[in-house]
Order: sequence, then C-alpha cells, then structure tokens
Amino acid sequence: MSETTIKAVTQNLCFGGVQSVYSHVSRETRCVMRFGVFLPPQATSGRVPVLYWLSGLTCTEENFIVKAGAQRVAAALGLAIVVPDTSPRGLGIPGEGDSYDFGLGAGFYVDATEAPWSHAVGTARCDRRSPRPASN
Repeated sequence: MSETTIKAVTQNLCFGGVQSVYSHVSRETRCVMRFGVFLPPQATSGRVPVLYWLSGLTCTEENFIVKAGAQRVAAALGLAIVVPDTSPRGLGIPGEGDSYDFGLGAGFYVDATEAPWSHAVGTARCDRRSPRPASN
C-alpha cells in the first residue's frame, strides 16, 4: 500500500447513512493506520458538517463506532463523524506491549522525541494530516 493509497476496509449501512473504516500508510507513524467515517444520508445530496472524535487510552477507531451509538443522532442531524485510531500499532518496538498505558494503544496526543518512539507521533499526525476548515 503506497502512502497516498486509502483502502476501504468495511462499509455498512447505518441509520440511512454509511459507516466505513479505511486504512492507509501514515508518513508520520511509518505504519498502517485506520480511521472510521460515518456519512449521514444527507451527504448524498450535499456537504455536511464534520465532527472529529479523538479517542483515548487503548482505543481504536472501532471503540467509538461500536460503543458510542452516535450514528443515529448524527444521521438525524446530518453530521459526518471521523474517528481515527490515534495509536500506532505493530511497530515492533521492544516492550511496546508490556503495559496497557504505554506503547500499543497508548493514544497520546504528543510527539515522542526519544528513540525508539520518535516516529510514534500524535499531534503532528493530527495537525499536518487533518483537513483545514473550509470557507464559503
């Protein structure tokens, strides 16, 4: 998968909209990352506002999709929701799975500066890769 390729993992009808999960290779984390997108039914006929939900400790994109139940309300409001997995996974760094609050699934929103974690970035990924607000 090239860095610019976004691959559809799943797509399911949900409250008249579509709940999808995608994967891509992240330049910042140097690994495959996943994110979910809920598009309400209103998105088929025009632009809709977007809410970005950044989950916390140990969460993947799936936690919000499955547990929050937000799609029903988002469909009624015409709101798209983007839910990225905020933690690099499977980097092969020694000790990454030794503790639930550090390493795999840690979900920090800061950039690591010390090796071997220095490419496991948080804020840079969110800041550099997130869409900018659009003006009318």
